[in-house]
This record gives sequence, structure tokens and C-alpha cells, in this order.
Amino acid sequence: MAVSVAVSVALAGCNLLPASGPYSVEVTNPATQDTDGLSYKLVPLTAQVVSVLSTMDSQGLIGTFRNDRRPVPDIKIGVGDIVGVSIFEASSGGLFIPAEAASRAGNFVDIPTQTVDVNGNISVPYAGQVRAAGLQPAQVEKEIVERLRNRAIEPQAVVSVKSQRSNSVTVIGEVSAPVRFPLTPTGERVLDAVSRGGATSSKGYDLFVTLQRGGREATISFNRLVREPANNVYLQPEDTIYIFSRPRTFLAFGATGKQGQFNFDNDAISLSEAVAKASGLVDAQADPQSAFLFRIENRTTLERMGVDVSNLPEKRIATIYQVNFREPTGYLLSTKVPMRDKDVLYIGNAGSVELTKFLNLVLLGALTVESMTNTNANLYGVN
Repeated sequence: MAVSVAVSVALAGCNLLPASGPYSVEVTNPATQDTDGLSYKLVPLTAQVVSVLSTMDSQGLIGTFRNDRRPVPDIKIGVGDIVGVSIFEASSGGLFIPAEAASRAGNFVDIPTQTVDVNGNISVPYAGQVRAAGLQPAQVEKEIVERLRNRAIEPQAVVSVKSQRSNSVTVIGEVSAPVRFPLTPTGERVLDAVSRGGATSSKGYDLFVTLQRGGREATISFNRLVREPANNVYLQPEDTIYIFSRPRTFLAFGATGKQGQFNFDNDAISLSEAVAKASGLVDAQADPQSAFLFRIENRTTLERMGVDVSNLPEKRIATIYQVNFREPTGYLLSTKVPMRDKDVLYIGNAGSVELTKFLNLVLLGALTVESMTNTNANLYGVN
């Protein structure tokens, strides 16, 4: 009877055995890499793979906005700006300066300040509607003078922006004072916008700055923004700066000393540091050849590694990186792999652990059958 139970358990397969995750063979077997319609790529951690991964997080703001490296934005008049126009004439008795002007100071007249209308125009007496939006003040001055040349006495014009509303940057998010401020010809950078919004109480490695511009955006940690001046790029009109705090975390499962969710508590941590945060591999349980890092990877990143993704149409592909901690190089390579927010670390069990579980289950079944046999014998008097 006991033998029959043992055989039944063996035929039932490993699914009867308790486990904290998939068996290593299920992860590495290509036949299982299309589970529930979700295909994934298994990528062994090699020097080539690490060389790609170690540079992926170094793009920052300068990587996304590499073509927008103008040191100072070209500030132009825009719709909604308030401008002032002053017109000068060479002598009195002209179009704007009366003959008795000798009794007043100066030979100019100030046109009342006005807002650039929705059509991008301002109104100048005797010159009509003058285009201003999209032009620099000097260009508008030239157009006004051209229109008044045959009517005023050697006219000159000065156009000044009294209040700039179109060439502004917005700062929002977890700041003490959300603000929208105009850019100046001297040029403002991202950290200038952060200081305008006011400091927060969040730790620098949990604070992030997102720059949105023309349908593109990039995010960088505050500490890295301060540490790498190249990422402190110049702002452009209509930029939006979003500041927020979010502790970055990773998950650890399987044969690790501790399981659960762990905070980075730093600007960046490596795969080896993540394993250490989870208290390493359990010596009596873990298979050091079966350490896996789960994440969603960009298709272009996998292509740079030489991974064949021709059979997958997605731009972002489920990826499992396999690390062999039985080899010394596994530890060396893992020190150069930066963890990403919400990564999943899984350490598989050694084969001997699964065998022990199976034998214990068989032994439990045999003891149960033996106990039932003895009970029946006592009840019915069977020797």
C-alpha cells in the first residue's frame, strides 16, 4: 500500500510540491517561454549584455534633449505678451511731435501698452496692425519704422516687452509654491526652475525631476541632476517641470534570506547590492546558477545585446536575465548591472531541495498509510 502511494505521488509530478515560485527548469526551458500568451526572452548575463545594461541609465535629460542644447533660448514676442512702443522723431512738427514740442521734454511719444492679440498683432497709430508674435523686438521696430518712414520725420521706434506670458516655464508637483515664470535672455536651467518652485522635504535620492518639452519627456533623480551638470540643461519656452517624490523599490522572492519589497535608499544600486539587501542566497536552499532578474526591456536594448527578437512585435518585451553566482564572474558582472524601479529578483531552489521535498512527501504518505493500516487492524482485530 505504501509503495502504491509513493508511485502515485511520483506520477503526480512536481506540482504537488510546495514552492515560492517557478522551478528553474520552467524558467530556462524554451518550451515554457510562451506562458498564457506572454512571451519572454531569457538572456544569460554576459559581458556584452552587461556593457549595454550599464549604460542604459546614463542618458538622463541630456540624452533625450541632446538636440536642444542652445545655451540661451531665442526669446521672441508671443501671443498674450504685453508690449510697449515708443516712437521718436528727429524734430518737432512731425506726425507725433507737435510744433510746440520745445516746451516738453524729449522728442518721442509712448504708445499705451497693449497685449499681443490672438492673431499675433499689435496696433500702432498710422502704421496699423503690425505683426509681433514670433518676432524679436528689433524686428518689430524695423517694421514700424518702415511703415512710418514717409509720414513721420526720420522716425525711430523702440519696442519693449513689459510682461512676458508666452515664453514661460511652468513648475508643478511636490513643491512649496507652483509657479509659472518667464525666461530671460540670460537663460535659465532646470535647477533654476526647481529653486523657483521651492525645496521639498523629500530625500534627494527619492526626489525626481521630469522635463516635458514638445511631446517628449525625460526624468532624472534630483541628486543625479546636481551631480551631473550636463543634465542641468537650458530651459526653452513652454517647458514644464514636474517634481515628485517616489521611493524606488524592487521585489525579492525565492531562496533569498529575506523576501518582500525593498527600497533602493540610494541614487542607484547594482544587482549585487540588491541581492545583499535581500540577505543574499540561502546556503541550504538556493541554486546559485538560477538567479533571475525579471523586467520589461526595450526592444532596442535587446537588439543591442544581440538578442533575436524578430519573432516578437512588441516594442517592450518581457525579459528574464539569468545570473550564475556559482561562477566568480557572476558576482563581478552583477556589480555593473543597475537595478530599475519595480524589478523582480528571484532565486531558484537547488535540485536537492526539491528532491528532499519530494521524499518527505512520499515518507509522509507512507506513514499515513501505515497508520491507517494499523488503525484498521486494531478496529477489526486483524493481525
